[in-house]
Amino acid sequence: MSETSPSYKRILLKLSGEALMGGDAYGINRQTIWAIVAEIKGVVDLGVQVGVVIGGGNIFRGVAPAARGMDRAQADYMGMLATVMNGLALHDAMRAAGMVSRVQSALNIEQVVEPYIRAKAIRYLEQGRTVIFSGGTGNPFFTTDTAAALRGAEIGAEIVLKATKVDGIYSADPNKDPQATRYDRISFDDAIAQNLAVMDATAFALCRDQKLPINVFSIFKQGALKRVAMGEKEGTLVYC
Repeated sequence: MSETSPSYKRILLKLSGEALMGGDAYGINRQTIWAIVAEIKGVVDLGVQVGVVIGGGNIFRGVAPAARGMDRAQADYMGMLATVMNGLALHDAMRAAGMVSRVQSALNIEQVVEPYIRAKAIRYLEQGRTVIFSGGTGNPFFTTDTAAALRGAEIGAEIVLKATKVDGIYSADPNKDPQATRYDRISFDDAIAQNLAVMDATAFALCRDQKLPINVFSIFKQGALKRVAMGEKEGTLVYC
């Protein structure tokens, strides 16, 4: 790779639903989603193939009080539907930005979005289209972190990028411990030994087993996604 070429050909970006809220209590903040789409477009314009797994916490947060005491599987299906709504919102913002994207869902809602089909998703990526994966894994009891690890492995992504509100992985919660230090790089084994909550255990184990590195960075830091794609130091890299 030259200095001006991206370090990755295909990436899987994990976006939490909360990232779409901006400063709002729940829902989708339009200015925030446009800013996120601009960051993604900057990477796509470099020629990087981008798959996106989207969470649903921003929508489900609004109905969470009513879900207390609800059957866990039922509540998880509600959360999966929230990710489909977020996927459609992200798709519309990408369309407005001049991008070509497709939304696929692990839940069959064919009147609204395409079903997830691995071969079709890979073909879209090869055509330069951004693929938004919604509906989680399609199964209750699994998080969208696990969906990100699963889709990343399935589509042959070279890295999973976890976009968060913080700029990497710290030795402790930086909001609670002023002495917490940020790691530039850390191995999977060291992250496990230090009990660092990078992703949920299932997702983390899947990435480790598939030798799929993870980079944790702040989506709200302008240009951070592009710097990660270019192989520059940004956030924290978890390596095998």
